[in-house]
Amino acid sequence: MTSGETVRAEILVSGRVQGVGFRRFARNAAERLGVESNPKNLRDGRVFVIAEGRPESVELYIAELRKGPMFAHVEAVDVTFKEALGNVYQVF
Repeated sequence: MTSGETVRAEILVSGRVQGVGFRRFARNAAERLGVESNPKNLRDGRVFVIAEGRPESVELYIAELRKGPMFAHVEAVDVTFKEALGNVYQVF
């Protein structure tokens, strides 16, 4: 990857990540880092996040998601990198 290209990360966050402001935290972190993101709650209690941006910004974003907001307890963050689609609302 070169630093100028855009990457897409599909991220599954597990733990106590619903009902603790995780999606708001994720949106704020993305805005601060210049990453486009779309966090969604899943029925099984995880949060699914699609993020696109410069590789180094997306890596910083993933690091923020690993920390989570104050009342969250992040147990696992699984990341799959894919080709950027230019639209974080387009899942497939």
